[in-house]
Amino acid sequence: MSLQTTNNYSTAPTFPNPYITRRLNNMDKAKIAERNDWTRIYNKTLKGLEVMIDMQKQIKDMLKIAAETNIMIMEMEDSILKASTNN
Repeated sequence: MSLQTTNNYSTAPTFPNPYITRRLNNMDKAKIAERNDWTRIYNKTLKGLEVMIDMQKQIKDMLKIAAETNIMIMEMEDSILKASTNN
């Protein structure tokens, strides 16, 4: 640290340098903002995946219902055919 003489006073450079401090604070803010952006993207992605999983469950349930309905219709057809052949 060098001393500078001004008007018979000894002064030392100020520490910490306000420019450097401001710069470091801005870098910290930028990192926080970037982290927040990634967090937002991550949360959006998770929500999207949850929606896809819910849709897959709904489709799977609809397929089960359709299969059960198909079996019921086939049983009704058999009953109708048996009733018509007996008469």
